Amino acid sequence: MSIKLRLIIMNFFQFFIWGSWLISLGGYMFTFPGDQCERGALVGATYGTMGIASLFMPTLVGIIADRFVNAEKLLGICHLAAAAALFWASTVKDVNLLYSIILINSCFYMPTIALNNTVSYNILTQNNFDVQRIFPPIRVYGTVGFIIAMWGVDLLGWTKSSNQFLFAATASIIMGVYSLTMPACKPAKATKGSSFIEMLGLNSFVLFKQPRMVVFFLFAMLLGAALQITNAFGQPFLNDFGTAYKGTFAVNHPSLLISLSQISETLFILTIPFFLKRFGIKKVMLMSMVAWALRFGLFGIGNPGDGLIFLISSMIVYGMAFDFFNISGSLFVEREADESIRASAQGLFMLMTNGLGAIMGGWAAGKVVDHFTTNNMGACSGIKDWPSIWFTFAAYAMVLTIIFPIVFKYKHDTGIPRKSNK
Repeated sequence: MSIKLRLIIMNFFQFFIWGSWLISLGGYMFTFPGDQCERGALVGATYGTMGIASLFMPTLVGIIADRFVNAEKLLGICHLAAAAALFWASTVKDVNLLYSIILINSCFYMPTIALNNTVSYNILTQNNFDVQRIFPPIRVYGTVGFIIAMWGVDLLGWTKSSNQFLFAATASIIMGVYSLTMPACKPAKATKGSSFIEMLGLNSFVLFKQPRMVVFFLFAMLLGAALQITNAFGQPFLNDFGTAYKGTFAVNHPSLLISLSQISETLFILTIPFFLKRFGIKKVMLMSMVAWALRFGLFGIGNPGDGLIFLISSMIVYGMAFDFFNISGSLFVEREADESIRASAQGLFMLMTNGLGAIMGGWAAGKVVDHFTTNNMGACSGIKDWPSIWFTFAAYAMVLTIIFPIVFKYKHDTGIPRKSNK
């Protein structure tokens, strides 16, 4: 089996696992009994567990991969541990306990996103491939896996069932075992005379000495907040059209409609090498911010009836919103970081986006949803003013769009230059 095919399979299962439950979890949590007027905050907090885990786990695991244990072995171990948590989640009937289990699962799954990139970059480099050109087409299959998992859960009728966790756990076991068979990605050996900080790999934080990297990581965090919003509330939003638009495609198959976002993502991934080379990271991230504003704004005016075109348009622009920030940002960090800190630098990127960003996004989004949920004189109807919710998020993205080009100082010449080792 060729190296590229092996990496395609690895990326496929990496995101197949996530696609099995990430988008449908929010809707599933709204089926639990309890106060629906406070459920938005709990759903947001549950998605925020991915952020809590990303505050320390990707960086910690990245340090271990950089210095002590092969990255592909760590990838396999983390997936096997995450599978156990997913099996446990399938047995839970208490929404508050489910929060704790998702936190445990996140502690093992979130580091695998950065590890998957590290293993892919390492193996491609070992085989003398151009990482910036070859990796995006391979990463496309991760999104394909995410889409197929979403379709499977939707068509099997599991979007509001605990079976979605059993589905994900099975895939996680397969991924864990498969990862252990990948080519060795050995840790870099600490050189004689290395400081304690260098021995632990914490010198990835040296990137913060560069003003432009400080700004880059700050906005990576703020965009990371936007990412969790539609993950958590996209499906509950469509579910709430169940009465007014009963029998429509969007109501009967919300995951299939949302999967158009991931299909768009696969197409935009393929354009990343062109856009990075032609425009540079600054303009590419700016495009992402504009796309996020459109993503939320189109949700605000859309519905499953005569407004279906707006929902579909929102799904299409998601590909640019996600890829031009997440994938391009990862490649930018890969090029800026010294070879000796690649894994921990990817972990640092994860800390800012899926860590601090996810916590902030989950908490704030939950508060916004609850604020626009009808609660008159203590009587909770659970009815949400979705247009106001989405327009609030769109305004947030527009503020970022205005500020970013002013504060991020970066001149693009002929691509993203790798930082000198001198």
